[in-house]
Amino acid sequence: MEGIKVLRSTQIIILGICFVVATIVSTVIFSQGLIKIKKFSSEVIKVTGSAEKNIVSDYMVWTSSFSRKDLKMVDAFSKLKEDLVMVKEYLSNNGVKQEELIIYPVATEVLYKKTEKGTNTNEIEGYRLTQGLEIRSKDVTKTTDISRRSTELIEKGIEFMSYAPEYFYTKLPELKLEMLAEATSNAKKRAEQMAVSTGNKIGVMRSARMGVFQITPVNSYDVSDYGYNDTSSLEKKVNAVVNVEFSISE
Repeated sequence: MEGIKVLRSTQIIILGICFVVATIVSTVIFSQGLIKIKKFSSEVIKVTGSAEKNIVSDYMVWTSSFSRKDLKMVDAFSKLKEDLVMVKEYLSNNGVKQEELIIYPVATEVLYKKTEKGTNTNEIEGYRLTQGLEIRSKDVTKTTDISRRSTELIEKGIEFMSYAPEYFYTKLPELKLEMLAEATSNAKKRAEQMAVSTGNKIGVMRSARMGVFQITPVNSYDVSDYGYNDTSSLEKKVNAVVNVEFSISE
């Protein structure tokens, strides 16, 4: 009986020692895991990458208008119709296609006689009718040239007004993807250079966030926190920015 008791006590002691050893080992492993997790979450390098490219607009919108003024609205409208025929003929002769031309409804303005102080009276002096036109074309060179020479219509007796053309780039979605990839590659190169200077290497990319996407005239340095989208210039400069985080490895 005495031998059995001693054996049981020995077994209990051994089991206790194994439990303590297992607890210590588990704690060490768990602690090392926590350290690695902490290092993974805290040891990162943050960089900004950018890419720049010059492009030429491939789509153009040009707006213009012409007016007629007369004592009677019907007379003003009759003259405006004659002007429209001449304007359409001029545009057609210069290569504008029918499907590129949009003709807006006629806008009517009532003109009142004014007092010596410049305020309107209730007496009608006449009517001004305005016809608006818009040309949307992929032939940017042709349409730009027409917009610059359109004042020739004034020589024909037409009260013609030409407004500043708007220039667009239709392949912008594809260009964005291309430039964001270039900006990310640029960010990686910067991160590698920074890490090498401290004797480390960069690991996996932890996160990436697109910054502002700027489209400005070629010789402009205008920027905006919300992005800049220029439509005034034929030749543009596109700039893409990304903010990237990389892990650091020794």
